[in-house]
Amino acid sequence: MKILIIKLSSIGDVVHTLPALYALRSAYQSAKIDWLVEEEPSNRLFSHPLVNEVYVNKKKGWLKDFKNTYNIAKKIRALNYDMVLDFQDLFKSGLWVFLSKGKRRIGFDKSRELSHLFLNERLPAYNPDMHAVDRYLDIVKHLGVQCSEIKFPISITESEKKKVSALLKANGVLDGTPFVVVNPMARWETKLWEERKFAGLCNEIANKFSCKVVMTGASSEKENNQILSLTGSKVIDLTGKTTLKELACLMSFSHLVITVDSGPMHIAAAAGVPVVAIFGPTAPWRTGPYGEMHTVIRKELPCSPCFSMVCKSKDKMCMKEIEVGDVLKAVEDRLNYKLKIEN
Repeated sequence: MKILIIKLSSIGDVVHTLPALYALRSAYQSAKIDWLVEEEPSNRLFSHPLVNEVYVNKKKGWLKDFKNTYNIAKKIRALNYDMVLDFQDLFKSGLWVFLSKGKRRIGFDKSRELSHLFLNERLPAYNPDMHAVDRYLDIVKHLGVQCSEIKFPISITESEKKKVSALLKANGVLDGTPFVVVNPMARWETKLWEERKFAGLCNEIANKFSCKVVMTGASSEKENNQILSLTGSKVIDLTGKTTLKELACLMSFSHLVITVDSGPMHIAAAAGVPVVAIFGPTAPWRTGPYGEMHTVIRKELPCSPCFSMVCKSKDKMCMKEIEVGDVLKAVEDRLNYKLKIEN
């Protein structure tokens, strides 16, 4: 049996597909299961024990880079996959489904960009308010696979654990020291919470609880520097110092992750860490942290969710109305529960 998963982006979307991967591998233990993905989330899949081969395609300019695209298409076509599963539902993924020439080309009917036209086996159109994890599992269930146990197979090596432990120790976080991770950044400007509020939250946590505060993010994120300038030495800055897999390891060591709606939010949830997630323009019931251990902070406004990268009213009230006290209460509840269990 040869199976090709097509889930190109983004980090969160790839994480949402991991339970489907787990179910597939559990049902087809000796199958060759490959994955076609784009550059950014590919780090999460390399050396993954449940995936045989990862094909990395460019997010931008993939049609112009004819050589790379042709080589990938030629290879997957030659493998003559028994099943090609389109978890992306976009024209781009549909085109890859067509190029694969797989025997069974499976996905949802009536997709956003007519990707269903490239399928020869269509599931009924999905409910857009269904959580992405459950939606992707429906594709696996269509194959007759049981999905009674939902797991996020996060692959963390001993080498990564040692590297992250050393990084923490070098920054004053010794083994066994409680710490929380704060991830302030997201790609959409509308998802961002105010820097001064994040700084105020970090200061409150550092003063109120016996735990360290660790900030993460990409090295290019200047907003982190603005937050750090308002917290002084109370926050440990690990911005740009981890890969995606190391970030997952770092979060798995933590007691709690506080974040806006972002890829790292989904990584934390998949790593089994309680998450306090700050939501504004998006819908947590669709793409929130999956599971019952998490808390979503959100204001019920007529304009939210708008699913827009640009606020039409220019005021971002869905995020601005969330105060430090709203988030701190959720943090306190989660931390007290976690620390009580451990003690």
